[in-house]
Amino acid sequence: MTDVDTGRRVRVLALAQLANSVGDGAFYACSALFFIRVVGLSPTQVGIALTVGWSTGILAGVPAGQMADRYGARRMTGVFAVATAAALSGFLVIRSLPLFVLLACCYAACQAGLTASRQALLVGLIEPARRTAVRARLQSVSNAGLAAGAGLGALVLWADTRPAYLSAFALDAVSFLAAALLVRRLPEAAAPVPSGPEPGRLTVLRDRPYALITLLNAVMCLNMPLLSLALPLWIAERTDAPAPMGAVVLTVNMLCVVLWQVRVARRVTDPGTAARASGHAGWVLLVACGAYAVSGMVGGAWVASAVLLAAALVQVFGEMVQAASGWEVGFTLARPDRQGQYQGFFAMAPQLARMLGPALLTSLLLGWGTPGWLVLGGLFVIAGLAMRPAVRLAGRRRTAAELRIPAPPGSTGTEVSSTTSPRGR
Repeated sequence: MTDVDTGRRVRVLALAQLANSVGDGAFYACSALFFIRVVGLSPTQVGIALTVGWSTGILAGVPAGQMADRYGARRMTGVFAVATAAALSGFLVIRSLPLFVLLACCYAACQAGLTASRQALLVGLIEPARRTAVRARLQSVSNAGLAAGAGLGALVLWADTRPAYLSAFALDAVSFLAAALLVRRLPEAAAPVPSGPEPGRLTVLRDRPYALITLLNAVMCLNMPLLSLALPLWIAERTDAPAPMGAVVLTVNMLCVVLWQVRVARRVTDPGTAARASGHAGWVLLVACGAYAVSGMVGGAWVASAVLLAAALVQVFGEMVQAASGWEVGFTLARPDRQGQYQGFFAMAPQLARMLGPALLTSLLLGWGTPGWLVLGGLFVIAGLAMRPAVRLAGRRRTAAELRIPAPPGSTGTEVSSTTSPRGR
């Protein structure tokens, strides 16, 4: 595969990611009020329905990834994108709680399948040495799209009319259809895994080292609900900074990812450097937690705001390092013939963090104050440092699994059996 081919594939993947993220940015900005003011649900009903929906998404990731392994990652990426658009279109017409819960489950399951198949597609189309760098570029593009979409969502909230909310959801549905069309321009990542007893098995569910890595990554992903939920509450209730500083910190985070995620990811080139980067990210996030704690101790809006901005800059650096580390181990330590399953399973890490994080973080930070911030920082350090032995163990497991994979028909068998343990450990 030439550099020209790789560049074209990356551009198509980036355009598809951009289309998705613009629509999602608008969706995330105004969905809560849409469900309350247009659908007619109470805030409690919306919360329960979305919790059930995202729980369904967590459970759907691995089976959906298995479908990508069997039928082809590009094909299933398009299928799940169209299915997500259909689910979003359903939100435009449903007006009852049972149908809303059902549709939320369908939407979350399709999103989980799309994530798994899209990651498997990236693995199949991009050579191993460039996967993390490409994933970093896609993340940068995604954040730019989310920011643009959030701006559109802000206009919808300003208008606060039924047609405006419906337009935002229609835009999100169209964005998924556009992504499905863009993906059709790519070649299929690999031949579908033939059916039979072995391909049908959910191998990833028995890969304990990979499960451990996923769990550790879930702990590190607590920085996501920290930024979107816990920190705005902390700012409003425990600091002298104005409440809009929560939005300012989020904007700074997104812009930094757009500008620097690709550059930060260049330092992560194999599982060894990824494991070390995870440890570094843990210490950086501990420093950020300490700075956030200080913001609640200082007086004056300007001083508190300055401390919050400094802490946000530290946090986003740790977040970018952790993200690059997670992508590398998630890609490299997965079985090559089960990438859909493994990517679906690994995607559970941020989903678990988003599901369990709000209750955990609000209890720690708002309930305990400064000690809670230090406990959270300690969790980041422990998870980050534990990644190195976990990666070493998973690397040995992956090598053993690859040695048992039958060579493709017509090959000499050396393609698989010559695979060695990942470098740098």
